[in-house]
Amino acid sequence: MSKYHFIGIKGSGMSSLAQIAYDMGNEVQGSDEETYFFTQEKLEQRNIPMYYYGAENIKEGYEVILGNAFDETHVEYRRAKELGLTTYTYSQFLGKLLSEIPSIAVTGAHGKTTTTTMISNIFKHSHVTSYLIGDGTGHGEKNSEYMIAEACEYYRHFLAYYPDYAVVTNIDFDHPDYFNDEHDMFDAFQSFVNQVKNTVVICGDDRLASQLKPANAKTVKYGFNDGNDYQIKNVQTTSEHSNFNIYKNSELLGTFTMAVFGLHDISNATSAIALADLNGISVEKIQESLSQYKPAERRFSEHKIGNSVVVDDYAHHPSEIKATINSARRKYADKEVIAIFQPHTYTRTAKFLNEFAESLETADKVFLCPIFASVREKEKIVGIEDLQKVTKGSQIINSEEDFDKLNFDNSVFLFMGAGNINKLCHKFIEQKSK
Repeated sequence: MSKYHFIGIKGSGMSSLAQIAYDMGNEVQGSDEETYFFTQEKLEQRNIPMYYYGAENIKEGYEVILGNAFDETHVEYRRAKELGLTTYTYSQFLGKLLSEIPSIAVTGAHGKTTTTTMISNIFKHSHVTSYLIGDGTGHGEKNSEYMIAEACEYYRHFLAYYPDYAVVTNIDFDHPDYFNDEHDMFDAFQSFVNQVKNTVVICGDDRLASQLKPANAKTVKYGFNDGNDYQIKNVQTTSEHSNFNIYKNSELLGTFTMAVFGLHDISNATSAIALADLNGISVEKIQESLSQYKPAERRFSEHKIGNSVVVDDYAHHPSEIKATINSARRKYADKEVIAIFQPHTYTRTAKFLNEFAESLETADKVFLCPIFASVREKEKIVGIEDLQKVTKGSQIINSEEDFDKLNFDNSVFLFMGAGNINKLCHKFIEQKSK
């Protein structure tokens, strides 16, 4: 048994990692802000101690994991170095776990969390499986046959991983505060797939991802287009679920039923089907697992109130917003779609200002919340008023005091963003439920 201390334990990835370490029989503790985060619920269920930051938390005998939000100047990290303790970054520690167990890493600009959830659901019904999902969910098994983890491209964190299998859902320019352009981002993904040992499952419909050429691993492609190894056909959607056929090398593999509604989610599910099939899991077990699929936290999380639906979703990139609005329209064709969007980071908002406007305008009505800035951003280079100017008919919502602007019936209210808009969403649900 090892002892681990996690600096920033309430971060979504760190919380998941701490849960895995604990489940595998280790002693785990961590530190963070005193503010409540939804990610701490699963830590509290395991009775994992959480402290406010302080050098006194770092003790002899512990290995220390530093969250991505911090650098080596952190008071606890400095104390760990003074004591000569073994230290890891988040990526290094996850990379260590992935190297010890047959592993699957899921990456892409969009869809990582959803796809990791789908793959984990399938594999855990057939194999002893540990998994790390980016919504703050982690599960560890002492004798795991597979380790499945979300692999983030930001700051090239995923280059700490050398998995046996990988999924690449797409490559779409994002994180403009770090990547110079889509070529720089593509280079990061190419470097990552070069490290995969066995097989890379790639979305063959994606303009950039389809160009990846792993140095050592085999390539399997999936998608709607002809020429993919696993092809999606005959999609039928109701208000309850979607049915679709998967053809493997032009022969019917099976028909699958899932409670998903966007074509992007069906594409993500197909990557999970392909990966499971490649690892010898029967079609019947894949069908059963996907039929029981429930979305990850903040991925089209629904709450029905009367004849309206309130949705909390993590969409924070123009492509994700468009896909989320499309999902709402496919599932609730008889309802108006009301988009309430909180941009995440000044750099992303400034870079994609017009693209955000274009995506948001596919909703029936648009409301904008003040930008949620990153702790790394020192200068406000853009404001929500700038996005309002280029988004036709949009209005600003600053707080729950503006909820009277959302007085619509028979509608889907989409609260979207990667910041803290979920708190505003919960307040809206409370008020609308009265």
